[in-house]
Amino acid sequence: MFRRASVVTFSQANCKGLVTPTFSRRMLAERLTGEDRTVKLSPVFSNGWKEVNDRDALYKEFAFKNFNQAWGFMSMVALEAEKTDHHPEWFNVYNKVNITLATHECQGISDRDVKLATFIDQVAQKFL
Repeated sequence: MFRRASVVTFSQANCKGLVTPTFSRRMLAERLTGEDRTVKLSPVFSNGWKEVNDRDALYKEFAFKNFNQAWGFMSMVALEAEKTDHHPEWFNVYNKVNITLATHECQGISDRDVKLATFIDQVAQKFL
């Protein structure tokens, strides 16, 4: 399901104030296909996510009561995205947030997108 890849990350500044790279190993995501895709995407679709017509990606629109709730929601999602190193494509105007999820390294929908979509839905319930 995942391939290994070396990823360069940057550690905090060393004692001389320079940022030095550190190396970590992370698994490369693979695109969901076949029965595995059907089974894993079924709960996501039942929560309102849709497939994007012109690419292999998931999309959902959220409408909150006001800008503060939308921003709070986005902040919680952003923290998780940083933690998991998987970031959404999103657009925000006032109380609306439109989110597209796709895994760039496999150019399609992966387990990472399913996990992030599930997390996003859980966070949204706190604000809706």
